[in-house]
Amino acid sequence: MILGVLGGSGLYDIDGLDDARTEEVSTPFGEPSAPVVSGRIGGARLLFLPRHGRGHRFSPSEINYRANVHALKALGATRVLSVSAVGSLRAGLAPGDLVLPDQFIDKTWGRRATFFGGGVVGHVSFAEPTCPAFGDVVASAARAAGYLEAAREARRTPAAPGTGKRLHRGGTYVCMEGPQFSTRAESELHRSWGADVIGMTAATEAKLCREAEVCFAALALCTDYDAWHAEEAAVTAAAVVEVLRANVAGAKTIVRKLPAAVAASAAPCGCAQAAAHAVLTASDAMSAEARQRLKALLGRDV
Repeated sequence: MILGVLGGSGLYDIDGLDDARTEEVSTPFGEPSAPVVSGRIGGARLLFLPRHGRGHRFSPSEINYRANVHALKALGATRVLSVSAVGSLRAGLAPGDLVLPDQFIDKTWGRRATFFGGGVVGHVSFAEPTCPAFGDVVASAARAAGYLEAAREARRTPAAPGTGKRLHRGGTYVCMEGPQFSTRAESELHRSWGADVIGMTAATEAKLCREAEVCFAALALCTDYDAWHAEEAAVTAAAVVEVLRANVAGAKTIVRKLPAAVAASAAPCGCAQAAAHAVLTASDAMSAEARQRLKALLGRDV
């Protein structure tokens, strides 16, 4: 069992790894954001990659998402957890709460979000963009880390003081290009769509993990109320960082609990065959380079 973790703002390392080492990985899509940190935790091998690079050098639009996902897959990851900071679009998703979204609205436009192209056409199913079985595992790890699962209705009304650490299952994540935060009008529009949180990275990673036939789950760390909340100050980077420190500590604990949660789960999924019938390009029309590129990703001829 090999777990991959993509760390976001504030999550640049994982404590408690045994036999930790760095892995330099080259991919057909260029260099990943940073060397992958490989180690063991709770009897499982864990691969950690900070998507923004060492020292937070890459903006959401500059991240080489394809290289990051390819690097984790090349090192054997079969499940990838994407951890990222998000803005809340609901009164009951308070700063400090965690969300496991299961749907995305992708508004990005300036990044490469597919391994296909370059001489080969492929389409994977993306109606359910996260892996339900792996999502259950992450939720179990969160409960083991002391998070209480909130009822779906709880996101509509402000959380009472002293509610404690809360996890919200399901919800819609709007993925915007960034790096600017939302205007107030955009924030209200996203709320009118029924979306729950807004971020800048997870939808792209979800698409690539599906094409790479890797189980994917997103752990969204609420840091602010975006720009819609009349009684809260508009989001600033300084405010995000302050809440993020506490969120990241919780996320690290959840990651450390993941191996035990995975070991206790036997739920099947179809992620490992997600691209089995995706390629539409005729075999004799596919270049040798394209064929080799996909074989390196999927581990088989296409």
